[in-house]
Amino acid sequence: QLQASGGGLVQAGGSLRLSCVASGRTFSTYAMGWFRQAPGKEREFVAAIGWSGSGTFYADSVKGRFTISRDNAKNTVYLQMNSLTAEDTAVYYCTQGPRIGRVTTVYDYWGQGTLVTVSS
Repeated sequence: QLQASGGGLVQAGGSLRLSCVASGRTFSTYAMGWFRQAPGKEREFVAAIGWSGSGTFYADSVKGRFTISRDNAKNTVYLQMNSLTAEDTAVYYCTQGPRIGRVTTVYDYWGQGTLVTVSS
């Protein structure tokens, strides 16, 4: 089970930190990712991190603004989002899978999503 939190309403240029707590599997042996889905659009990759935290991937649209990290002792993955723009408005989904990747098919567990709204 994946429980995401931290979404909300923020002004453009602001920051938010999303958290996702995992349970049910050995957290430290799985890659974690964040995807997002804006209204009327397909779900898209945002960021991913390997099981040890040493490998990370980012979508070009968020590179330099977002940072993914994990705390294996707390079974938690984070997404620090800075310099937010209206284009970042979406439901953000936490996901878990056996290996790191940029496509949805790599991941087999999905959280319920948390809404991020950026006002311009």
